[in-house]
Amino acid sequence: MSRMERRYDILCVGMALVDSLIRGFDPEPVSAAGYRAESGSLSVGGEAVNEAMAAAKLGMRTAILCALGDDPAGDMVESALRRCGADTTLILRSAEHPTPVTTMFVNRDGTRRSITNTAHRYNFHPERCGESLRAARALLLGSLFRAPFDDPGIIRAVLEIARESGAQVFADTKLPNFRALTLDDVAESLPLIDWITPNEDEARYYSGREEPAEMAAVFLEKGVRNVVIKRGAQGCYYRGEAGELSLPACAIEAVDATGAGDNFLAGFASELLRGAGTEEALHFANACGAICTSAVGAGTALRSREQVLRFLGQ
Repeated sequence: MSRMERRYDILCVGMALVDSLIRGFDPEPVSAAGYRAESGSLSVGGEAVNEAMAAAKLGMRTAILCALGDDPAGDMVESALRRCGADTTLILRSAEHPTPVTTMFVNRDGTRRSITNTAHRYNFHPERCGESLRAARALLLGSLFRAPFDDPGIIRAVLEIARESGAQVFADTKLPNFRALTLDDVAESLPLIDWITPNEDEARYYSGREEPAEMAAVFLEKGVRNVVIKRGAQGCYYRGEAGELSLPACAIEAVDATGAGDNFLAGFASELLRGAGTEEALHFANACGAICTSAVGAGTALRSREQVLRFLGQ
Protein backbone atom coordinates (compact mmCIF):
# COMPACT_ATOMS: atom_id res chain seq x y z
CA MET A 1 0.00 0.00 0.00
CA SER A 2 1.62 3.29 -1.06
CA ARG A 3 1.61 6.39 1.12
CA MET A 4 -0.98 8.02 -1.15
CA GLU A 5 -3.32 5.03 -0.73
CA ARG A 6 -3.20 4.99 3.05
CA ARG A 7 -6.53 5.64 4.68
CA TYR A 8 -5.10 7.29 7.79
CA ASP A 9 -2.40 9.73 8.76
CA ILE A 10 -2.22 8.36 12.30
CA LEU A 11 -3.21 5.02 13.81
CA CYS A 12 -3.22 4.90 17.63
CA VAL A 13 -2.80 1.43 19.12
CA GLY A 14 -3.15 0.51 22.78
CA MET A 15 -5.23 0.84 25.91
CA ALA A 16 -8.75 2.28 26.02
CA LEU A 17 -10.60 2.84 29.29
CA VAL A 18 -12.82 5.09 31.38
CA ASP A 19 -11.31 7.34 34.06
CA SER A 20 -13.22 8.08 37.24
CA LEU A 21 -11.69 11.44 38.17
CA ILE A 22 -11.77 12.48 41.82
CA ARG A 23 -10.47 16.02 42.35
CA GLY A 24 -9.46 17.46 45.71
CA PHE A 25 -9.76 14.21 47.68
CA ASP A 26 -9.74 14.75 51.45
CA PRO A 27 -8.08 11.74 53.17
CA GLU A 28 -9.77 12.56 56.47
CA PRO A 29 -12.95 10.46 56.75
CA VAL A 30 -16.21 12.23 57.53
CA SER A 31 -17.69 9.00 58.86
CA ALA A 32 -16.71 5.39 59.37
CA ALA A 33 -17.48 4.66 55.71
CA GLY A 34 -17.29 8.02 53.95
CA TYR A 35 -14.83 10.52 52.47
CA ARG A 36 -15.23 13.84 50.68
CA ALA A 37 -13.78 15.37 47.54
CA GLU A 38 -14.23 18.63 45.66
CA SER A 39 -15.67 16.92 42.60
CA GLY A 40 -16.08 13.63 40.80
CA SER A 41 -16.51 12.99 37.09
CA LEU A 42 -16.20 10.35 34.39
CA SER A 43 -13.93 10.76 31.39
CA VAL A 44 -12.75 8.45 28.64
CA GLY A 45 -9.05 7.73 28.73
CA GLY A 46 -6.21 5.39 27.98
CA GLU A 47 -3.19 6.52 26.05
CA ALA A 48 -4.44 5.39 22.63
CA VAL A 49 -7.81 7.06 23.17
CA ASN A 50 -6.31 10.33 24.36
CA GLU A 51 -3.89 10.41 21.43
CA ALA A 52 -6.58 9.52 18.87
CA MET A 53 -8.98 12.19 20.13
CA ALA A 54 -6.26 14.85 20.10
CA ALA A 55 -4.92 13.91 16.66
CA ALA A 56 -8.43 13.94 15.16
CA LYS A 57 -9.14 17.36 16.66
CA LEU A 58 -5.88 18.60 15.15
CA GLY A 59 -7.20 17.71 11.71
CA MET A 60 -5.39 14.44 11.06
CA ARG A 61 -7.09 11.41 9.49
CA THR A 62 -7.00 9.35 12.66
CA ALA A 63 -8.05 5.81 13.60
CA ILE A 64 -7.71 3.75 16.75
CA LEU A 65 -7.01 0.04 17.19
CA CYS A 66 -7.95 -1.00 20.71
CA ALA A 67 -10.08 -3.48 22.67
CA LEU A 68 -13.30 -2.57 24.49
CA GLY A 69 -15.80 -4.59 26.42
CA ASP A 70 -19.36 -4.98 25.19
CA ASP A 71 -20.56 -2.80 28.04
CA PRO A 72 -21.67 0.80 28.83
CA ALA A 73 -18.09 1.90 29.51
CA GLY A 74 -17.10 0.70 26.04
CA ASP A 75 -20.06 2.55 24.51
CA MET A 76 -18.90 5.71 26.28
CA VAL A 77 -15.37 5.43 24.88
CA GLU A 78 -16.49 4.71 21.32
CA SER A 79 -19.02 7.55 21.35
CA ALA A 80 -16.42 10.06 22.57
CA LEU A 81 -13.99 9.02 19.85
CA ARG A 82 -16.62 9.44 17.15
CA ARG A 83 -17.56 12.91 18.40
CA CYS A 84 -13.94 13.97 17.96
CA GLY A 85 -13.84 12.66 14.41
CA ALA A 86 -11.69 9.55 15.01
CA ASP A 87 -12.39 6.43 12.95
CA THR A 88 -13.64 3.68 15.28
CA THR A 89 -14.14 0.89 12.74
CA LEU A 90 -10.98 -0.95 13.87
CA ILE A 91 -12.06 -1.22 17.53
CA LEU A 92 -12.36 -4.80 18.79
CA ARG A 93 -15.31 -5.32 21.15
CA SER A 94 -15.92 -8.45 23.21
CA ALA A 95 -18.30 -9.63 25.91
CA GLU A 96 -15.45 -11.70 27.41
CA HIS A 97 -13.45 -8.78 28.80
CA PRO A 98 -14.86 -5.65 30.46
CA THR A 99 -13.71 -2.17 29.50
CA PRO A 100 -11.08 -1.14 32.09
CA VAL A 101 -12.03 1.62 34.54
CA THR A 102 -9.31 3.62 36.32
CA THR A 103 -9.86 5.62 39.49
CA MET A 104 -7.79 8.80 39.26
CA PHE A 105 -7.09 11.09 42.23
CA VAL A 106 -6.29 14.59 40.91
CA ASN A 107 -4.45 16.90 43.32
CA ARG A 108 -4.99 20.66 43.45
CA ASP A 109 -1.70 21.27 41.59
CA GLY A 110 -2.82 19.07 38.69
CA THR A 111 -0.69 16.03 39.58
CA ARG A 112 -2.48 12.71 39.98
CA ARG A 113 -2.38 9.12 41.23
CA SER A 114 -4.29 6.23 39.72
CA ILE A 115 -5.71 2.87 40.73
CA THR A 116 -5.86 0.13 38.09
CA ASN A 117 -7.47 -3.31 38.24
CA THR A 118 -7.17 -6.69 36.55
CA ALA A 119 -9.20 -5.52 33.52
CA HIS A 120 -6.11 -3.51 32.54
CA ARG A 121 -4.19 -6.77 32.03
CA TYR A 122 -6.18 -7.85 28.98
CA ASN A 123 -3.70 -8.21 26.13
CA PHE A 124 -5.46 -8.03 22.79
CA HIS A 125 -3.36 -8.89 19.76
CA PRO A 126 -2.81 -5.94 17.40
CA GLU A 127 -0.14 -7.93 15.54
CA ARG A 128 -2.97 -10.02 14.08
CA CYS A 129 -4.39 -6.90 12.43
CA GLY A 130 -1.69 -6.45 9.79
CA GLU A 131 -3.91 -4.79 7.21
CA SER A 132 -4.96 -2.17 9.75
CA LEU A 133 -1.38 -1.53 10.84
CA ARG A 134 -0.36 -0.92 7.22
CA ALA A 135 -3.13 1.63 6.65
CA ALA A 136 -1.47 4.65 8.28
CA ARG A 137 1.48 6.96 7.67
CA ALA A 138 2.36 6.91 11.37
CA LEU A 139 1.80 4.42 14.17
CA LEU A 140 1.43 5.71 17.75
CA LEU A 141 2.04 3.07 20.42
CA GLY A 142 0.32 4.14 23.57
CA SER A 143 2.03 2.95 25.59
CA LEU A 144 5.16 0.83 25.47
CA PHE A 145 5.52 -1.39 28.58
CA ARG A 146 1.74 -1.46 29.22
CA ALA A 147 -0.79 -3.87 27.73
CA PRO A 148 -0.83 -4.87 24.95
CA PHE A 149 2.77 -3.69 24.62
CA ASP A 150 4.08 -5.47 27.70
CA ASP A 151 4.75 -8.60 25.62
CA PRO A 152 8.06 -8.56 23.71
CA GLY A 153 6.64 -10.78 20.97
CA ILE A 154 3.68 -8.48 20.34
CA ILE A 155 5.91 -5.40 20.33
CA ARG A 156 8.33 -6.90 17.81
CA ALA A 157 5.58 -8.21 15.51
CA VAL A 158 3.74 -4.86 15.39
CA LEU A 159 6.91 -2.85 14.80
CA GLU A 160 8.09 -5.18 12.04
CA ILE A 161 4.80 -4.67 10.21
CA ALA A 162 5.14 -0.90 10.62
CA ARG A 163 8.74 -0.89 9.37
CA GLU A 164 7.84 -3.09 6.41
CA SER A 165 5.03 -0.69 5.44
CA GLY A 166 7.22 2.41 5.81
CA ALA A 167 5.19 3.95 8.63
CA GLN A 168 6.85 6.20 11.20
CA VAL A 169 6.71 4.69 14.70
CA PHE A 170 6.11 6.85 17.77
CA ALA A 171 6.31 4.97 21.07
CA ASP A 172 5.10 6.61 24.24
CA THR A 173 6.02 4.79 27.45
CA LYS A 174 4.54 3.97 30.83
CA LEU A 175 5.89 2.61 34.07
CA PRO A 176 4.96 -1.08 34.44
CA ASN A 177 1.90 -2.12 36.41
CA PHE A 178 1.28 -5.87 36.06
CA ARG A 179 4.29 -7.00 34.04
CA ALA A 180 7.71 -5.38 34.27
CA LEU A 181 9.99 -5.24 31.25
CA THR A 182 13.43 -3.68 30.85
CA LEU A 183 15.01 -2.15 27.75
CA ASP A 184 17.04 -5.33 27.39
CA ASP A 185 13.82 -7.37 27.24
CA VAL A 186 12.77 -5.45 24.11
CA ALA A 187 16.26 -4.88 22.70
CA GLU A 188 15.38 -6.32 19.28
CA SER A 189 12.45 -3.92 18.91
CA LEU A 190 14.11 -0.65 19.93
CA PRO A 191 15.90 -0.07 16.58
CA LEU A 192 12.45 -0.21 14.92
CA ILE A 193 11.27 2.88 16.85
CA ASP A 194 11.66 6.28 15.19
CA TRP A 195 10.58 8.37 18.20
CA ILE A 196 10.30 7.38 21.86
CA THR A 197 8.66 9.86 24.26
CA PRO A 198 8.99 8.95 27.95
CA ASN A 199 8.31 11.43 30.69
CA GLU A 200 11.16 12.16 33.06
CA ASP A 201 10.17 9.54 35.65
CA GLU A 202 9.83 6.87 32.98
CA ALA A 203 13.11 7.80 31.34
CA ARG A 204 14.85 7.63 34.72
CA TYR A 205 13.29 4.24 35.49
CA TYR A 206 14.23 2.58 32.19
CA SER A 207 17.64 4.19 31.69
CA GLY A 208 18.90 4.17 35.27
CA ARG A 209 20.24 7.71 34.73
CA GLU A 210 19.37 11.04 36.35
CA GLU A 211 20.09 13.74 33.77
CA PRO A 212 17.99 14.09 30.59
CA ALA A 213 21.02 13.96 28.25
CA GLU A 214 22.25 10.78 29.93
CA MET A 215 18.77 9.24 29.89
CA ALA A 216 18.40 9.95 26.18
CA ALA A 217 21.84 8.56 25.46
CA VAL A 218 20.83 5.16 26.87
CA PHE A 219 17.83 4.91 24.53
CA LEU A 220 19.94 6.00 21.56
CA GLU A 221 22.62 3.45 22.40
CA LYS A 222 19.90 0.78 22.33
CA GLY A 223 19.01 1.76 18.78
CA VAL A 224 16.09 4.20 19.07
CA ARG A 225 16.51 6.93 16.44
CA ASN A 226 15.11 9.92 18.38
CA VAL A 227 14.29 10.55 22.04
CA VAL A 228 11.95 13.19 23.48
CA ILE A 229 11.80 13.39 27.27
CA LYS A 230 8.70 15.15 28.56
CA ARG A 231 9.63 17.18 31.65
CA GLY A 232 6.28 18.64 32.71
CA ALA A 233 6.64 22.20 33.97
CA GLN A 234 10.26 22.18 32.77
CA GLY A 235 9.33 21.60 29.13
CA CYS A 236 10.97 18.88 27.08
CA TYR A 237 14.38 17.62 26.04
CA TYR A 238 15.22 16.16 22.62
CA ARG A 239 18.23 14.25 21.38
CA GLY A 240 18.52 12.36 18.13
CA GLU A 241 19.07 12.67 14.40
CA ALA A 242 18.41 16.44 14.39
CA GLY A 243 20.85 17.13 17.21
CA GLU A 244 19.92 18.24 20.72
CA LEU A 245 17.25 20.65 21.99
CA SER A 246 15.87 21.73 25.35
CA LEU A 247 12.63 23.72 25.20
CA PRO A 248 10.79 25.41 28.08
CA ALA A 249 7.17 24.62 28.89
CA CYS A 250 4.36 26.97 27.94
CA ALA A 251 3.16 29.14 30.81
CA ILE A 252 -0.33 28.12 31.89
CA GLU A 253 -2.24 27.51 35.12
CA ALA A 254 -2.48 23.73 35.42
CA VAL A 255 -5.74 22.20 36.64
CA ASP A 256 -5.28 18.53 35.70
CA ALA A 257 -2.23 16.94 34.08
CA THR A 258 -4.13 13.80 33.03
CA GLY A 259 -3.42 13.07 29.38
CA ALA A 260 -1.00 15.97 28.88
CA GLY A 261 1.71 13.65 27.58
CA ASP A 262 -0.73 11.99 25.18
CA ASN A 263 -1.83 15.38 23.80
CA PHE A 264 1.85 16.32 23.51
CA LEU A 265 2.60 13.22 21.43
CA ALA A 266 -0.45 13.66 19.19
CA GLY A 267 0.53 17.27 18.53
CA PHE A 268 4.16 16.37 17.89
CA ALA A 269 3.38 13.55 15.46
CA SER A 270 0.74 15.55 13.61
CA GLU A 271 3.05 18.49 13.01
CA LEU A 272 5.90 16.27 11.83
CA LEU A 273 3.51 14.64 9.36
CA ARG A 274 2.54 18.10 8.12
CA GLY A 275 6.20 18.72 7.32
CA ALA A 276 7.37 20.70 10.35
CA GLY A 277 10.93 20.44 11.60
CA THR A 278 11.73 18.88 14.97
CA GLU A 279 11.98 22.14 16.92
CA GLU A 280 8.79 23.59 15.43
CA ALA A 281 6.91 20.36 16.12
CA LEU A 282 8.15 20.30 19.72
CA HIS A 283 6.94 23.87 20.32
CA PHE A 284 3.54 22.84 18.99
CA ALA A 285 3.57 19.69 21.15
CA ASN A 286 4.42 21.72 24.27
CA ALA A 287 1.41 23.92 23.57
CA CYS A 288 -0.89 20.91 23.13
CA GLY A 289 0.26 19.47 26.45
CA ALA A 290 -0.16 22.80 28.22
CA ILE A 291 -3.66 23.37 26.85
CA CYS A 292 -4.66 19.88 28.00
CA THR A 293 -3.78 20.72 31.62
CA SER A 294 -6.12 23.73 31.69
CA ALA A 295 -9.25 21.61 32.30
CA VAL A 296 -10.16 18.37 34.08
CA GLY A 297 -9.96 15.36 31.77
CA ALA A 298 -7.53 14.36 29.05
CA GLY A 299 -9.82 15.22 26.13
CA THR A 300 -11.53 18.35 27.43
CA ALA A 301 -9.44 21.45 26.69
CA LEU A 302 -7.82 20.82 23.31
CA ARG A 303 -10.25 21.65 20.49
CA SER A 304 -8.41 22.35 17.24
CA ARG A 305 -5.11 23.11 15.53
CA GLU A 306 -6.22 26.74 15.13
CA GLN A 307 -6.64 26.97 18.91
CA VAL A 308 -3.06 25.74 19.42
CA LEU A 309 -1.68 28.20 16.87
CA ARG A 310 -3.51 31.08 18.57
CA PHE A 311 -2.11 29.96 21.93
CA LEU A 312 1.42 29.94 20.49
CA GLY A 313 0.83 33.36 18.96
CA GLN A 314 0.03 34.82 22.35
